[in-house]
Amino acid sequence: MTIRDAAEADLPAIVDIFNATVPTRLSTAVLEPVAVEERFEWFHEHSPDRHPLWVAELDGAIAGWLSFHSFITRCAYRGTAELSVYIHERFRRRGVARALLERAIGESPRLEITALTGLIMGHNTASLRLFERFGFERWGVLPGVARLDGVERDIVIVGRHISPA
Repeated sequence: MTIRDAAEADLPAIVDIFNATVPTRLSTAVLEPVAVEERFEWFHEHSPDRHPLWVAELDGAIAGWLSFHSFITRCAYRGTAELSVYIHERFRRRGVARALLERAIGESPRLEITALTGLIMGHNTASLRLFERFGFERWGVLPGVARLDGVERDIVIVGRHISPA
């Protein structure tokens, strides 16, 4: 497996992986698939030296991706980042998400990140378990804030502090 900075040419694969999760109502509160053109601005908000967007390649294909986002844009939160991880269905349970998370944690000191967070649907037990295996704790719950097909869903805030390099 190779993990590298995403290139603009990877955007269609990134969007395909994301869009495949939309109908599952498990990983995102986005209710309709997005177009590649809609994601160009999001793509260009990432920078390798502050908030990277990485892809994992396996068997000659993009198996998944991980992105760092600003947690809250106020200066005092500069050291905190939110992670998003999406894995192609064909590559799940093959260590792709684990490898991406491990790298994110390892690279955080270089990126001047002192805390990592994730916002995970409360019913997405697989993602919650994955993050917990990497030392993330449940820092909060936003009860019933997402309405998916008429069902109120919780958002669980997970987080972990990062030791300086």
